[in-house]
Amino acid sequence: MAQRKVPLPRVPRPLKLLGRLIGLPINEVRSYWVQESRSIRTGSTALALGLGATLIAGIVLASAEDELEAIPGLLALIPAAIGMRGAIFGALGSRLATGIITGEFDKSLSRKSYLGRQIEASTILSIASATQAGLIAWAVSAAIPGLNTIPLIDLVAISLVGGMLSSLVLFVVVIVMARRSASVGFNLDDAGAPIITAAGDLITLPALLLATLVLRVPELSTSLGILGLVGAVVVVIIGVRRRDALIRRVVRESMVVLTIAVTVDVLAGVVVESRAEQQFEAAALLVLIPPFIANCGSLGGMLSSRLASKLHVGQLDPKLIPGRLAILDLSLTTLLAALAFTGVGFAGWLAAVIVPGVTPLSLGATLSVTLLAGLFALPILGLAAYASAATSFHFGFDPDNHGIPVVTATMDLTGVLCLVAAITLLQVGV
Repeated sequence: MAQRKVPLPRVPRPLKLLGRLIGLPINEVRSYWVQESRSIRTGSTALALGLGATLIAGIVLASAEDELEAIPGLLALIPAAIGMRGAIFGALGSRLATGIITGEFDKSLSRKSYLGRQIEASTILSIASATQAGLIAWAVSAAIPGLNTIPLIDLVAISLVGGMLSSLVLFVVVIVMARRSASVGFNLDDAGAPIITAAGDLITLPALLLATLVLRVPELSTSLGILGLVGAVVVVIIGVRRRDALIRRVVRESMVVLTIAVTVDVLAGVVVESRAEQQFEAAALLVLIPPFIANCGSLGGMLSSRLASKLHVGQLDPKLIPGRLAILDLSLTTLLAALAFTGVGFAGWLAAVIVPGVTPLSLGATLSVTLLAGLFALPILGLAAYASAATSFHFGFDPDNHGIPVVTATMDLTGVLCLVAAITLLQVGV
C-alpha cells in the first residue's frame, strides 16, 4: 500500500519575500519545517505554557503592591532575580541538551556524573548570582535620585533566600526534563528555554515574597545577608579553582556574562520600565510588557540553544555571516514568533478585559502592537543568539554558557523599547 504523502505547509507571503532577499529557496524552508515538525509542536506547546505562566506571574505581581511599597528596593530586585533564574537554568538546560546529543549525558545524580557536575556548577552560580542581584539592585536604587531602598544586608538576604528557594524547584524541573528528553527523544533545545522561563516566572516572585519574612527577625536577615556576601565570594573561588575541568569552565565562563546580565536586568527594571510607563498611557498596554519580554527571551533562548548544539557537533561553522542551517533555524524561530506574538496579543487583550478597572483596547489594535513589536524584536533576538553562540565558540568558549544569558539580558532591555516603538508608530492608546 502506497504511503500517504504529508502535505507541505503553506508559507506566508512575507516569508517568501524574506527568502528571496536572503537567497534561501522557499521550498527548502518548507521542507525544513516539515522535517522539524516535532520541534514546531514542542516549541509551540512550551511557548503557550510560558505565556500562561507569565500572565499568572503578572497577577501575582499586581496583588503584591502592598509588599512592594513596604520594602523599597524590592521592585528593582525582581527583574534581576527572575532573569538570573532563566539565565542560569536555561544555560543548564542548553548544556544538558548538548550532552544528550553528544552522548555525554547520563541520568545518574552522583557527584562525579555529567549531570551531577552540571548541577554543582549551577549551584555555585545560583548562590553567586543571587548575592550579586541583591548587591546591584541596592547600588542602582541608591544611586538613582528619588528611589529608596532597604539596607544592603537586608536586600541581599531576601535575594539569597528567594534565589535558593526558586533554584530548588528549577533544579527539579530541569532534571526531570533532561531525563525525559533522553528517554523519550524530544529535543530539549526546543522546550528547555520556554518551560524553564515559565517555571522561573511562576516560582521566583512568590519565593522572593516569601523570603521577605526574614525581615521580621532582624538578627536572621543580618546573618543571612552577611553569609550571602561572604559565601558568594567563597563558592566562586572554589568554583574557579575546582580540579574538575567541566565545573571550572562553566563557573569561569558564566560569571562574567551573568554579572553583565544581572546589571542589565536591574537597569531594565529600574530605568527602562519606569520610562516606559510614561509611554504606556493605556493600562491595557502595560499588561503586554511581561509576556512580550518573556516570549522574546524564550524564542532567543530556543534559537541560541539549537545553534550551540549544532556548533558542538560540527554542523555549523562560527562564521561572520550565518550559514544555511543557521538561517533555516532562524526561519523556524520566525514561524514560532508569529504564533507567540499573536498569542501575546490575544492573551493581553483577554487579561485587560478580565482585570477590573482596566479599559481594554480592541483586539485588532492589541494584536497590531504585539506583531509590529515582534517584527522589531525578531532580528535583534536572532542577531543576539547567533552572535553570542558563534563568537563564544570561535574564541574557544562554550556557547551553552553564553547564549541564553546574553539573549535574555538583551531582550529584557530592548523588549520594552520595541513595544514603545510599535505603540508610537501606531498611535495606540493615545
